[in-house]
Amino acid sequence: MTKTIGNSSNKFIGNSAIYLGSNILNAAIPFLLLPILTRYLTVEEYGSIAMFTTLVGALSAFVGVNVVGAANRKYYDNELSRKELGAFIGSCFQIIIVTFFMVVFTLFFIRRWLEDLTGLSYSWIFLAALVSMFTMINNLRLGQWQVSEKAIPYGIFQTLQSSLNLLIAIILVVFLLKGAEGRLASIVVSFGLFSAVAIYYLRRGGLLIVGKYSVLNTLEALKFGIPLIPHIGSIFLISMIDRFVINSKLGLGEVGIYMVAVQLAGAAGLVFDAINKAFVPWLFRILKDAKNSELKIVVKNTYIWYLVLMLGTLVAFYIAPVLLLFVVGSAYSDAAKVVGWLIVGQAFGGMYLMVTNYIFYSKKTIYLSLVSFISGLINVGLLLFFVDAYGIKGAAYSFAIAMATRFILT
Repeated sequence: MTKTIGNSSNKFIGNSAIYLGSNILNAAIPFLLLPILTRYLTVEEYGSIAMFTTLVGALSAFVGVNVVGAANRKYYDNELSRKELGAFIGSCFQIIIVTFFMVVFTLFFIRRWLEDLTGLSYSWIFLAALVSMFTMINNLRLGQWQVSEKAIPYGIFQTLQSSLNLLIAIILVVFLLKGAEGRLASIVVSFGLFSAVAIYYLRRGGLLIVGKYSVLNTLEALKFGIPLIPHIGSIFLISMIDRFVINSKLGLGEVGIYMVAVQLAGAAGLVFDAINKAFVPWLFRILKDAKNSELKIVVKNTYIWYLVLMLGTLVAFYIAPVLLLFVVGSAYSDAAKVVGWLIVGQAFGGMYLMVTNYIFYSKKTIYLSLVSFISGLINVGLLLFFVDAYGIKGAAYSFAIAMATRFILT
């Protein structure tokens, strides 16, 4: 048994290293873009891009209704053939396409309100829905590589997509001086091309069978995904609504400054995400076997991870503001005042990932929705007060408190 645990742990560490390397490369690409975009885009243009990516995240709760998670969980069902898994993923793919058109139809009727709320034109709002669909399709392919513990193709796919995004952005923004429109085009084209690649590799691997409609598969995927809509929507209330509040109260320029800090703090989130990607298959396998000795190892290592995370956060709180000023220049100097608190929030997010997977495994996702909804409401309430009182620094305070609340309740 000891040898089995050791081999399992070694594979977990190896996959974590690959995911982390991939995430570092993906973090490095927008990080490389950061000093470029902050010098070639005005703070208002940068704010527009921030609102666009925020809207993409918000719409992702409805485009696909979280069926990617259902496809990932389906992989662990006993005695499931590859053909059956491919048929299930095919049903998930159909749900993504249908919900995309439903979202676009809805957006058309509320376009005036959304334009006022985001400061974006309807064409940008439509493209946000399109990128949400591309993202869900890409995540279907990435998710199956993750659960089957194939970290290398996962990392290659992710890195090539981000590299293409970077290349197009540099050509359009720096050399052709297309401004925010150029940055928008780089996102749409890179995500669109790689969604086609994702479909190709899913079909090639026998993991995308769409020839017929299955009521049972559709209902199973929706049963998993729909209860998560409040959860994903609440994540929006925690992680993204601050940009809408800042835009409403302080303007797009302040959104641009705030988003520079969010991007730098997000590097910590990428590290936690990488570890979690390797942790989930390892954890689910241990939960499936339910051996007490292995479960104790999981708990012990979780507490050790918490200690490492807290010490790292303390160091980053003081280093990150200095690093940010060096990277982005004086026009975005106010971002240095908030980046430390955003990193604190990310740290609580990393701790949350260590406990939320048990609820996903049990398929009792309604509890996550409840926790996230409560945390999201707390964030909104704090935002409305703190942004008036402290400006963008108040938004960072709200984020840190909401993330801590979500972790504690989970």
